[in-house]
Parts: sequence; structure tokens; C-alpha cells
Amino acid sequence: MKVAIVGASGAVGQEFLRTLAERNFPIDELRLFGSKRSAGTSYNFCGKEIVVRELRHDTDDFKDIDIAFTSAGAGTSKEFAADITKYGAIMIDNSSAFRMDNDVPLVVPECNATDALERPRGIIANPNCTTIMMVVALQAIERLSHIRRVHVSELPVGFWCWTSLPWMNSWSNRRH
Repeated sequence: MKVAIVGASGAVGQEFLRTLAERNFPIDELRLFGSKRSAGTSYNFCGKEIVVRELRHDTDDFKDIDIAFTSAGAGTSKEFAADITKYGAIMIDNSSAFRMDNDVPLVVPECNATDALERPRGIIANPNCTTIMMVVALQAIERLSHIRRVHVSELPVGFWCWTSLPWMNSWSNRRH
């Protein structure tokens, strides 16, 4: 299988690499893509050094690719979707770009994996991380007893960063 990772230098791209290696995913060829700034960086994957290529429109870099894991932001996903899927690659997108598109399946493999089989645009989207964890748990509960309503609140990522700053901790201590 020929696999591409778009956004290979980012945190999620690095997690893709780690997980694919850890699970011994059957890869015959791996291509890594990133921004102009990341291009030229190399990463070790299963004992091989693989160099990050710059993601560009004017190439056939996705020819013969079977699966492209993308996590480079919604703008990049939208901009490059046609290039990535042009030759038949399945684009599995981790951004918010296609989550609300009716012709792109929104898939949590533990809950609705078969939805990924019908993908008119060659793209599979996934929900954000908190939603994924929640629906897996909710599906188990739903099997036991019908769920009528769920109320959800989510704090932005920035909140957690702020709370780890010393000034924020001293500020919150003074409020009491």
C-alpha cells in the first residue's frame, strides 16, 4: 500500500507516523508532505529516512497513492483536496474542512466504519477529538438504553494553555 501524510511535521502528522509504525501498517511506500518551511526535513520511519516534500499544486505527487492522511488545517485540506484525490487516493482528513459536507462521510471507525465505503469525493472526514471520544462512549450507552438528549460543553484548547502559565495560576489564586 502506498501512503501519504500531509502535515507530517505537525503534532498529528508525527502521531500518524508513530501509530502506523507501531501497528505495523502494511506500507510499501510512504510520502511525507508539508509546508515550504518543513520541506527537506527528514523523519525515520521503520528504519528508513523519509524526506518531507513541499505540498504543491503543480505535481503528480499523489499519483499511485492509496491513502492520504491529512492534518494540515482546514484551509490546506480544502485547497489541496482535488490534487490529493485526483488519481484515486482516499483522503482521510483530520481537519474541520469537510465535516459538514453531505457528500463526505463523517466517520468514527468504532461507531460507523461502513459509512467510509461510500465516499463520492474520495474524502473521509472525522469529528474533532472530544466528539470522537464522546460518541464511542455514547454508542455503548445507547445499546443499553436509548439516549434522548446530550448536553455538551467544551473548553477551547487555549484555556488549558493559560492555566499552565504561572501568572494565570497566581491570578486565579487571588480571586478567592
